[in-house]
Amino acid sequence: MDPTIEINGTPDDSMDTTIFTERESEVRSYSRNWPVVFDTAKGATLKTVDGEEYLDFFGGAGALNYGHNDEGMKTALLDYIARDGISHSLDKFTVAKRRFLETFTSTILEPRGLDYKVMFPGPTGTNAVESALKLARKVTGREAVLNFTNSFHGMTLGSLSVTGNSMKRAGAGVPLVHATPMPYDNYFGGVTEDFQWMDRVLEDSGSGMNRPAAVIVECVQGEGGINAARAEWLQALRELCDRHDILLIVDDVQMGCGRTGEFFSFEFAGIKPDIVTLSKSIGGYGLPLALTLFRSDLDEWTPGEHNGTFRGNNLAFVTAEVALRTFWKDDALQLRTLENGRVLREKFAPLVYKYPDQLELRGRGMAFGIAFLQNPEFAEKVMQRCFDNKLLVETAGPSDEVVKFLAPLTLSDAERDRGIEICYEAVDHVLSSQYES
Repeated sequence: MDPTIEINGTPDDSMDTTIFTERESEVRSYSRNWPVVFDTAKGATLKTVDGEEYLDFFGGAGALNYGHNDEGMKTALLDYIARDGISHSLDKFTVAKRRFLETFTSTILEPRGLDYKVMFPGPTGTNAVESALKLARKVTGREAVLNFTNSFHGMTLGSLSVTGNSMKRAGAGVPLVHATPMPYDNYFGGVTEDFQWMDRVLEDSGSGMNRPAAVIVECVQGEGGINAARAEWLQALRELCDRHDILLIVDDVQMGCGRTGEFFSFEFAGIKPDIVTLSKSIGGYGLPLALTLFRSDLDEWTPGEHNGTFRGNNLAFVTAEVALRTFWKDDALQLRTLENGRVLREKFAPLVYKYPDQLELRGRGMAFGIAFLQNPEFAEKVMQRCFDNKLLVETAGPSDEVVKFLAPLTLSDAERDRGIEICYEAVDHVLSSQYES
């Protein structure tokens, strides 16, 4: 194959990565694991400039729940651009925003009995978290926020303050204050009663803990290792917040938009958070968009008190509206996601049986992880072997000990089974090699 291709008429070395390694910052990460140049994508497949195809179980870190370049969204987006539809509007009223809000209300909020105001805080998940924390402090007049071990909520200072990962926290360069970590579900392996310590210190006037403004939680911790909270744990957390007059924030940036089955990751527990953050797949097409949802009575913002230049991404409103109308008009995608989650667990169960002290399966729906309990470094070896066999997966957890699947929810049975086959072989190969050595 000719080692050069033409992009917009300009010859380009197909797999030359020199400009990236010489000019791009050392902060880049995913490209170190997958050192090829990608060019096109469709559904669950990424294609490099030299024609190699990779099955994508990474899914833009959860931003591509509906796969790459969905036809319905692409058509709507191209039509909107072709007629000179507004792309950037800040918070001005636009037709695209109206259609999105109407569809989000009728398709998502009303069927679930949720009367949330919708705020557009900026284009990313950390923008949504920052606004949620700020709002909670504003309406309660309190400063402290409770978060959980192994949590991840973003890379800006407020979001980092409620994030558990020590490496990411260290990058702040300043003290991260006004947040107190608490043990996540099963942190003590079931030997300690849920919320025993948290409840006690909140009730004890001598504990030294001021009553917090809010608790922020992920119903499934993505970056923290695909740790899935039980319904009864989330229900007990909701009850604790009610009893102590604390706002409950659910961070659904990565696990929302159907990743765990239902549209919101908290639905299965039958709870209603006070504040919810959404981003990643809410834009549908991979375009930046974030929402902060909150109870109507909490809407104490004054005009312009929290804003952002790119909070009016109308291109994302267009694709988001199509995604909602296409995939959430009924429960077909939800049922499909739950079935795929069942298949993943069923197919990988023999490996857990074969290596019972080595492996643990985690997650809910199509948030799926394979944890290496004894040798965390094996997860990276599995990731690399998967890449060598044309499958993209990433690692997660405090020691990167979990092989993490965030495959498109729309992948076919054949794509699902092929990804399972590749990863199954990689896990078995890495673990069997350990015993042979």
